[in-house]
Amino acid sequence: MGSFSIWHWIIVLVIVVLVFGTKKLRNVGKDLGGAVHDFKKGLNEGTDGQAKKDEVIEHQKDDNKA
Repeated sequence: MGSFSIWHWIIVLVIVVLVFGTKKLRNVGKDLGGAVHDFKKGLNEGTDGQAKKDEVIEHQKDDNKA
């Protein structure tokens, strides 16, 4: 009972296709792929904006204070 054979997974896949249909499964796949793509794009845009040193304003220490 610990592991499933390939035949178990094939039967589950056939049942899922029969219940949902191929068109709905294709739409779910497209939506999921688009969400992952947008998520990765957002992560890359977030790191690019923070990595630019020109946009960072650094404060210089004032040594003349007594």
